[in-house]
Amino acid sequence: MQKILPPLARHLVRVGRGAIVALVAFAAVAGGFYGHMLWTANFHPVIDGELYRSSQPSAAMIADLQKQYGIKTIINLRGDNTGHHWYDKEITEAKHLDINHVDFRMSSNKELTQEQAAQLVEIMRDAPKPILIHCQAGADRTGLASALYLAAIAKTNEATAEGQMSIIYGHLSLSFARAYAMDRTFEKLEPWLGLSSS
Repeated sequence: MQKILPPLARHLVRVGRGAIVALVAFAAVAGGFYGHMLWTANFHPVIDGELYRSSQPSAAMIADLQKQYGIKTIINLRGDNTGHHWYDKEITEAKHLDINHVDFRMSSNKELTQEQAAQLVEIMRDAPKPILIHCQAGADRTGLASALYLAAIAKTNEATAEGQMSIIYGHLSLSFARAYAMDRTFEKLEPWLGLSSS
């Protein structure tokens, strides 16, 4: 005997199925986006011939980027990590290719002070170009560093600079996210950067 559901129950079943389909579609899109970021090492030009950004590069990627883009400086936003495999490989490859290597430790969940930001801007301004800036994922710390470069050195407008801290690069500008410290840092530095506070 077939059980007949009342109209409200049938509606809830349809809504539930629709929600499941939407959730699966969202997960597929998000997974595809994340997979693309991993596949491409989240590599993007910020200013062609001058500044590039990425996630943690492998030794092979460093060699490829140096050959293709002429990278002369790597700025590692993860800081000195001597003894860690990824760091030692990066240092070895940079030395082998005669690439200037600079460590600047920052955390994606801690705001930079104006003094720290000024130090990073000075490093980026004075470094031989083209520069590759990276952190672990190339999303949060790298986004802030790229935004600072555009605002303080390239003198772009606020929207262009803030665009470096975007979901396009994997950064979530959500006030409850740990990496929102990067957004707060930039907002607090806007007067120092000569930008209007928004």
